[in-house]
Amino acid sequence: MTPDPQFLTYLSDAIGAEEARRLIDEISQGIPATSVRANPAKPAHLDILTGESSPVPWNPLGHYLNERPKFTFDPALHQGLYYVQEASSMFAGFAAKSVIGIIGDTPVNVLDACAAPGGKATALADVLPPGSTVVANEFDRTRSAVLAENIAKWGNPAVIVTQGDTARFRKMRGAFDIVLVDAPCSGEGMMRKDAKAIEQWTPALVSQCVARQKEILDNLAPTITPGGFLIYSTCTFNRHENEDMVGWLVENYSFEPVSLTVDPAWGIVTTSASGITCYRFMPSHLRGEGLFMAVMRRPGSHTSSATKLLSSRRNDKSIAQVESWAPSLVMHRDADCIFGLPPASVSMLKELVKNGINIISQGVTVANVKGRDFIPDTALALSTSLNPEAFPAVPVSRDEAIAYLRRETVTLPSSTPRGHVLLTHSGYPLGFVKNLGNRANNLYPTHWRIRSNAHD
Repeated sequence: MTPDPQFLTYLSDAIGAEEARRLIDEISQGIPATSVRANPAKPAHLDILTGESSPVPWNPLGHYLNERPKFTFDPALHQGLYYVQEASSMFAGFAAKSVIGIIGDTPVNVLDACAAPGGKATALADVLPPGSTVVANEFDRTRSAVLAENIAKWGNPAVIVTQGDTARFRKMRGAFDIVLVDAPCSGEGMMRKDAKAIEQWTPALVSQCVARQKEILDNLAPTITPGGFLIYSTCTFNRHENEDMVGWLVENYSFEPVSLTVDPAWGIVTTSASGITCYRFMPSHLRGEGLFMAVMRRPGSHTSSATKLLSSRRNDKSIAQVESWAPSLVMHRDADCIFGLPPASVSMLKELVKNGINIISQGVTVANVKGRDFIPDTALALSTSLNPEAFPAVPVSRDEAIAYLRRETVTLPSSTPRGHVLLTHSGYPLGFVKNLGNRANNLYPTHWRIRSNAHD
């Protein structure tokens, strides 16, 4: 499919006529790379990397794969040992780590404002100092459920998932040290991977995206603490949504430049807008799809917005019964669920609730309450806060793991104790079953189950 003729004009205006033609040739004929990012909190020898693979230059946890496997049928994906992420977007982790280098090793509050499906949010959580909190927000309700699932599988307990319009954050002035806006855009950078991106592109779409981006940035600029940072990115090429947007931010909010140390060998093209260095990822220059990113700083002297305020545990017998499952977390009950957060994240949760933000996931879902029964949640099994001594564990083979992930029956050894049992695969938790003696109830979430009938 051929892009709209005006696309070449927009592209030439952004990167020059010769580069534009080179990029369009790559979009038309190039083959997208497949890449994954390993979970540093769950270090493992991944079978998926035992074949030929190569590192992603700007992220030490990233790996290019020479072919795309059937990820659905790899238990390690469902265990959160790695995340399938486009290589260019892994630069968000590099940018955040660079910003932390400026702030220093102190806890921070971070907002990923357009977070689904979760690649950038998990990358941010990987590089933050202990005591930090990530708020991962998504406007679309369906996509927010996918975001919450991916965050739960990654296992970092200091992530709160929210859903709704960014306007709801306007009252949280100065609440965040770092705000990432991976803005909804015209998607030109995805044209090589997605024919729909070519089909839907029009100048009118670009204009609509520009208006929406300004609205989001207007909502979120006040939430950045003085001396805090904005990481702005899109997956598109035109200047209107990129350099021109950076210029608009400088003009309206006086953001100051932040330069990142980027190796020229990586193939990232740098440009400038109102004194701000911008980073362009173009598939004609590197192994990755289209991405634009700029990092800037709000004027002022920085003092971390994060606190170490502890919250007292409620005098609730149900909480007392499950505290040993994840003793490092502060727990509370909300309706028929028990949630847990690191102590340093509790104050952020309170601020979100106070400001009417719709909370989808409050750190770790520890247990679900049904009558007098407390059922450990799969999010607890996958959390790095799980107490490994809290449940008897039974290792399962790959085939048994796939059956479990399909919510099929799993047969346990006859010596397995009755009650809740943690299944493991390759040394890492997979999820829970309830052993009744003559059978075991599969507790894997129905909406997470593998639905595909394809065979490996």
